[in-house]
Amino acid sequence: MIGKGSVTQLLSETDIISICTEAFESLSVDGKRVLFIIPDHTRSAPMDVMFRTVYKLLSERVDAVDFLIALGTHPPMSMKAIYRHLGISEEDHRRHYSRSRFFNHQWNIADQLQKIGTICQDDVANISSGLMTQAVDVTINKMIMDYDLLIILGPTFPHEVVGFSGGNKYFFPGIAGPEIIDLFHWLGALITSPVIIGTKHTPVRQIIDRAAGMISIEKICMSMVVQGEFLAGLYIGAPEVAWEAAADLSEKLHVVYKDHPFDTVLACAPSMYNDLWTGGKCMYKLEPVVAEGGELIIYAPHIKDVSITHGKEIEAIGYHVRDYYVKQANRFRRVPGGIKAHSTHVKGIGTYENDVEKARIRVTLATQIPAVTSNKINLGYRDPRSIKLSDYQNREDEGVLFVEKAGEMLYRLKHDPFHSGV
Repeated sequence: MIGKGSVTQLLSETDIISICTEAFESLSVDGKRVLFIIPDHTRSAPMDVMFRTVYKLLSERVDAVDFLIALGTHPPMSMKAIYRHLGISEEDHRRHYSRSRFFNHQWNIADQLQKIGTICQDDVANISSGLMTQAVDVTINKMIMDYDLLIILGPTFPHEVVGFSGGNKYFFPGIAGPEIIDLFHWLGALITSPVIIGTKHTPVRQIIDRAAGMISIEKICMSMVVQGEFLAGLYIGAPEVAWEAAADLSEKLHVVYKDHPFDTVLACAPSMYNDLWTGGKCMYKLEPVVAEGGELIIYAPHIKDVSITHGKEIEAIGYHVRDYYVKQANRFRRVPGGIKAHSTHVKGIGTYENDVEKARIRVTLATQIPAVTSNKINLGYRDPRSIKLSDYQNREDEGVLFVEKAGEMLYRLKHDPFHSGV
């Protein structure tokens, strides 16, 4: 592996070019068809710098240098949005980067997917410690078969489903089919977000790595660790190795420890989250520091959709704690695991006893999603126009936490009752 990172010093663009140059010189890339797997706009990263760098270093050496957006089940990006994401214009593409093509992953179009293997029932049961006992087919975007080298290029942050994002997660769910996506998302939900988030080695990561091992094409990973708009670390090598180094640095940079829980948390969602499906990350990253019976407000005046892709399915079942689904498994057997996982992650942990659901905390939406819809989906409502941000700022000693850009930094108590590892 090649790379470096620091908790005290950011990488300059010169550092990034140097690391990438050294890594690509050590690889046999000449004459190969190369496909980069990259994040969409809902992940913070200096994609403009990285795109310019890798294109300059590789475009004259390889037969193809293309880019596939690892959308998972997110909606596709327009060409205009892709250009903006990569820091170029249509004219720039035509004049300076014409050898590259850009593609969106299409998770729900069967003709675009290819089965590459199966994780058997016994393996799923062993990895999950008996939480799940089913086999799963591993399907992936079949266009990868047209390339000789796959390069993951994406950041690593604490993550509610897998522990830390990045690495082989850019294959699964990034460019995967629905079966494997649903299985491991529901596995993460069964373990619960407060337990799994910020844990490096998890059963979900094992499932993802097992699936990635079925990809026969050569693959490497460029794991970024982002701080603000810059990089604190960049590691290039085998996906598992580069990701592990990035996760180690992310754990030091992306976890904020608090001495006490908060009765009220105002989580401001950045504009890159354009529906609750992605804006729910405000809840995931802050749930551990909300006091029992407390309230977390997702403040996102720009959000108007529950989910651009899955809105109808989510609105049909609403948001509930894990055991609401576990104890009514037959009732919800036809609901995809990914939908149930999102539902319980946003609602948070709690209990379901004698047909009574009790969430540990209250989750309130201060968005354009109307009160009638918020109530229908079992979440609270607050008119965002009624919220004055200054009322929540600088009041931590009073039990009020204000987070200006929520969704990527994990907040955890110094004596975390949830995080004992998995």
